[in-house]
Amino acid sequence: MTSPSQDIPVLVAGGGIGGLAAALALVRQGFRVKVLEQAPDIGEIGAGMQLGPNAFHAFDALGVGELARSRAVYTDFMVMHDALDEYQVGMIPTGEAFRQRFGNPYAVIHRADAHGSLLEGVQASGQIEFLTSTRVERIEQDADGVTVHDQHGRAHRGLALIGADGVKSVVRQQFVGDEARVTGHVVYRAVVDKADFPQDLQWNAASIWVGPNCHLVHYPLRGGEQYNVVVTFHSREAEQWGVTEGSKAEVQSYFQGICPRARQLIDLPKSWKRWATADREPIDQWSFGRVTLLGDAAHPTTQYMAQGACMAMEDAVTLGEALRVHGNDVEKAFDLYQRSRIARTARIVLSSREMGRIYHAKGVERLVRNDLWRGRSPERFYDAMEWLYGWNVQNCLAAAA
Repeated sequence: MTSPSQDIPVLVAGGGIGGLAAALALVRQGFRVKVLEQAPDIGEIGAGMQLGPNAFHAFDALGVGELARSRAVYTDFMVMHDALDEYQVGMIPTGEAFRQRFGNPYAVIHRADAHGSLLEGVQASGQIEFLTSTRVERIEQDADGVTVHDQHGRAHRGLALIGADGVKSVVRQQFVGDEARVTGHVVYRAVVDKADFPQDLQWNAASIWVGPNCHLVHYPLRGGEQYNVVVTFHSREAEQWGVTEGSKAEVQSYFQGICPRARQLIDLPKSWKRWATADREPIDQWSFGRVTLLGDAAHPTTQYMAQGACMAMEDAVTLGEALRVHGNDVEKAFDLYQRSRIARTARIVLSSREMGRIYHAKGVERLVRNDLWRGRSPERFYDAMEWLYGWNVQNCLAAAA
């Protein structure tokens, strides 16, 4: 077994959910960690996110399961309605039978609360140094470690580097050099206080209204005192990936023909954040010597499977397990890690694209979509979700066996 050096940390590029999860996984294997975050402040922008049972398995494996659980809202079901005529396309109960099947609940949480749970774990460890306003510019590596140069001209020495620096990853750019695939789909996100949210939509559910070239999502947050509102549409403009302030006029110019019950959602928020979305084609190599990729840097995906953050946390847990199995031999562990993750995360990326097509179907495709799950029992839904929600720390390396 290789004992981690007490002097030289592992470097993590990015202090988002993936980067913090990676830092916790590394500390649990005995490493010191230095996180390099380009933003001036520690935090997460965004609104709500959905947590499948796999996410809770990951939180538990990273030692912050109780923190995350205390901040989550546990839904009774997931439900899909047609946004044109209110037809219920499908409903999946997420109560006790669901928990028994997958060993953990389905929940929703504010993104800042998920990030904060990981951050509290990081701060409590005493083994993680966190630098803000530090952007990775260039990476060098040799037989003993890596050196990361930042925008201030400083050099950071580490045993290895985890590139968890998001869709626009500098680490990926240096080692892979591919382009992001801009989808043309725009996502508007906001949080609305319960007092301002329509009573006839105050369901304890992850709810989606699917329409032609668009969809709308809502669910409760923070003990039901707030509601997450997310709307997605196909932009008329040529888009570039990024996050900006949303325009009420723009979002209201889409969603024509949507039933009034769903359309009222877009009139609620006082302000919006606007995401022009992107993913990348899946790749079959993430690890390059003592450097590997994680989360959106490795497999950026569209939001239609609600699994981006969940996959990043799974990555972190799997990375930690690979290090454990290989006695902290970094290069062997990075190879096992990528072999354990590439097919699963590629399936998420490709499935998410297909789910976007299903959500946004029109014409005869819409009729097919509305017929897909007619009469399906909860057990059959659970069977179909087994590949996704059946992941846990005990089986995370099985795919590489």
